[in-house]
Amino acid sequence: QVQLVESGGGSVQAGGSLRLSCVASAGTINNYYMGWFRQAPGEEREFVAGIHRSDGYTRYADSLKGRFTISRDNAKNTVFLQMDSLKPEDTAIYYCAASAAIGAPARLEYYVYWGQGTQVTVSS
Repeated sequence: QVQLVESGGGSVQAGGSLRLSCVASAGTINNYYMGWFRQAPGEEREFVAGIHRSDGYTRYADSLKGRFTISRDNAKNTVFLQMDSLKPEDTAIYYCAASAAIGAPARLEYYVYWGQGTQVTVSS
């Protein structure tokens, strides 16, 4: 059992930056592929970024490449999402999640543990 807790969300103006954190308050993330997802009001939850267990291989949604950076610190049981050049359309609840699947999954059904989410609001 892994319990994930996100933090770092907030309100920022367009062009600003935020750094989200996701810590495992129970269990360990070391054996899991970790992902970030987001869900805007009235929209489906979508994949943002993912990072491999040990080799640091990363994957991003095509529309977010170059602005968002995912990283992890297994010793601290934490995953990060650095978000730069934020746009109003980045406004959403951001979730981190853990997957035991092989590879670099982007589909929700491959993730078994989810955090409660953290709100990010970007104003123009």
